[in-house]
Amino acid sequence: MVDLPRGDYGWGLVKLEPLFGPTGHTFLVIDVDTAFTGRVLDIRAESDAPFFVDDEQLSDGDFKRLYYDWDKLREIDPRAQSARTAFNVGPWFGNAGLVKREEFDPWIEWTLPRRLRYPQYFMGGDQGVMNYVILQKEALEGLRIERRTIMCWPGHSMQGLDAESISKRTAPPCIIHWAGMKKTSLRHMAGGDILLHFEKVYYAHLPAGTLRRLLAICQHFLIHWRHWVGVRIRLSYRKWIATSFLGQIV
Repeated sequence: MVDLPRGDYGWGLVKLEPLFGPTGHTFLVIDVDTAFTGRVLDIRAESDAPFFVDDEQLSDGDFKRLYYDWDKLREIDPRAQSARTAFNVGPWFGNAGLVKREEFDPWIEWTLPRRLRYPQYFMGGDQGVMNYVILQKEALEGLRIERRTIMCWPGHSMQGLDAESISKRTAPPCIIHWAGMKKTSLRHMAGGDILLHFEKVYYAHLPAGTLRRLLAICQHFLIHWRHWVGVRIRLSYRKWIATSFLGQIV
């Protein structure tokens, strides 16, 4: 357990903190919009590499769009290396003490909230800057990273995964990550049957689970409804202001 100060750590940047823990500590960083289909920790145990990540092969264009643009970064860091292999920061395993906080100093302001010094160069909150520092350290200092296909993104394919195979423990082990895929109802999500399965399992282990699940669903839809109404009111107000302003000009 790490005792971090309370506060706003910005978009995903709190996930860097395990890197700076006591040397030798191992850890798994996992986003909340994920689900395990099997014993992924057993796959991790097969490797002694200090960093163990999902293997993602990308074109130059996709890499620059999703992570960072090394050509632009060379304007401020001539050592910036080109790359084709990245890793999604939704799930990754690491060892503390091998990457120092000061290696991120040129790129991050350690205020609360945390801020990227060059948000125009790094995409996705922690994702771009994390990949940059780690991949630079691999290329220039030989940091060992093992890449395996441990993540499934439903936007590409569910790879045959479903709630039945997961509940029967016959599904291949991986981590499903619903990154950037949000719907009002779980039923309308890709892999919605899996999300509903884990929702039911979670509430089944809580006192008065059925009632609490019902209340949570109602609260969820109320929040979405209030947001929808708020957006409509703001858009209508802006349209009214613009129309009134143009009317005065004419």
